[in-house]
Amino acid sequence: MEDNVKTTRLHDWHVEQGANMANFGGYEMPLWYPAGARAEHLAVISNAGLFDTSHMAMVTVSGNGAIDLLQRCFTKDLHTCVGLKKGPLKPGRCVYGVFLNESGETIDDAIIYQVDDISYLIVVNAGMGSAIARHLDTHRGDQDVEIGDLTDHVGKMDIQGPESARILKQVLADADNVLVAMPYFSFKGHFDKSSPLADTVKLSDGTPILLSRTGYTGEFGFELFMDPGDMVKVWSMLLDAGKASGIIPCGLAARDSLRAGAVLPLSHQDIGPWPFRDNPWPFALPYNDDQSGFTKTFIGSEALLNLSSPEYTYAFVGNDLRKVSTPAVVLDTDGNEIGNVLTCATDMAIGRFEGKIYSVTSPDKPASFKPKGLCCGFVKVSARLNSGQMIQLKDNRRTIKVTVTSDVRPDRTARRPVKEMTT
Repeated sequence: MEDNVKTTRLHDWHVEQGANMANFGGYEMPLWYPAGARAEHLAVISNAGLFDTSHMAMVTVSGNGAIDLLQRCFTKDLHTCVGLKKGPLKPGRCVYGVFLNESGETIDDAIIYQVDDISYLIVVNAGMGSAIARHLDTHRGDQDVEIGDLTDHVGKMDIQGPESARILKQVLADADNVLVAMPYFSFKGHFDKSSPLADTVKLSDGTPILLSRTGYTGEFGFELFMDPGDMVKVWSMLLDAGKASGIIPCGLAARDSLRAGAVLPLSHQDIGPWPFRDNPWPFALPYNDDQSGFTKTFIGSEALLNLSSPEYTYAFVGNDLRKVSTPAVVLDTDGNEIGNVLTCATDMAIGRFEGKIYSVTSPDKPASFKPKGLCCGFVKVSARLNSGQMIQLKDNRRTIKVTVTSDVRPDRTARRPVKEMTT
């Protein structure tokens, strides 16, 4: 292992199970296990997969000035961000958005959890806890706020896939009451006994957790936060409970292919040191009803509204499973170079039949449908493109034709009600 590379509490388990390990975000993490990335990807689509995500960083913000500080530093308008009616963020709900610099460039994306009236938990990417804590501290002014960096002090794992709730029911204490009324991007419980929500969610052995209806796969599932010392025990509990349901441990390769098929960005790759605009994630910005401006002022907002030379990020999907390796360039149909490939992965759960894309779990898929996989990902280009427009991706080995799209893997399950996924 490289010097200064960190490990999670599950590192020894990963190695003992024969995982292919690599450095990601400063942590030695599993890329895939002996079952392989394809099997892991398909398990999440059809059954369930378990991911070690303890490399993610976390920051706390609390105090009477917390909401004003977050409104200033975070793109999402926390007063109008929950549900179709755009209600305010409240305890038990969380929201996705981005931290930008004054130029409108991405520092990192994040999910903010409101724990109580003046306390928030911010989940950011590996290695970004101290950077986001410093960013918040720089802009706190004289506001009454406390900022804490919980990096490496919280254990986290994700159970993702249509069997997730059924598996959780076997290990949760009072499972029916815990899982009822848990819409997408809501959470219950807390692992910090000083929290007002402490111990409202426990496992059958009494272990306190925070249970969140979120994930990074596009499929139905949950994220579990806990004391790091409980990680190995809880990991084993979930794998044992899910054996009959087909759960398997999953690495970062499947996480990457799943999120690409779900049109979700990888921070510092698909979003980064360029203006966060003209991309597939406008929902992370607080646009007003006619998209002419924002509902609040935040760091970077003026720069985003006054771009002189915009670049455009688009999702794409290929015709087969072949992909290119980055660095790779984007060509128009005349062979002119117009940009760069940001992500190119293969979603192994999808395929084309008579020109239409189906997933292995699509209810209307043809009887004979057997997906071989399609490449997908994101490009950043200098010209506007239209959905359905063909472009070419070129690396040092091959050139492939792909289609600009607004979506990739159909029939995703992330937003389905818990009741539907437990009956």
